[in-house]
Amino acid sequence: MPLEADLVLRQGAVIPRAAIRVAYARAGGPGGQHVNKVSTKAEVRLRLEDCPSFSEEDRGRIRGRFPSYFTIEGELFLTSQTHRSQARNLDECLAKLRALLEAGLTVPRRRRPTRPTFASKVRRVEAKRHRSQVKRDRRSGGDGGD
Repeated sequence: MPLEADLVLRQGAVIPRAAIRVAYARAGGPGGQHVNKVSTKAEVRLRLEDCPSFSEEDRGRIRGRFPSYFTIEGELFLTSQTHRSQARNLDECLAKLRALLEAGLTVPRRRRPTRPTFASKVRRVEAKRHRSQVKRDRRSGGDGGD
């Protein structure tokens, strides 16, 4: 995924390249000299207000579904440091961003309430009757050791 182009989502929304801020930092963990001198960790930030293709409802839905990805300032913040190269970490961050936004833009379907079937009612009552019998047997001493 080249970062020179705008990010186009499945729902038709377009995120302008200028709205995505990318920074690199040194990744943690094992790796010896390489990890100590090369900044391979990719950090991607996005302000939803800078994306004109999102409605206020879309922004609220994304914030509501993924609150842990947002900073105090309201920026969407993603990182990746699993790969040894900047390019692969950046690609992973952009893939995460795309997946997160596409999931956030899908409107959840309203639940249509349904009535329980006759068989499920019978099973429920039967289970209650069985449980009641088990408890009754415990109370009276079960097998009767007297």
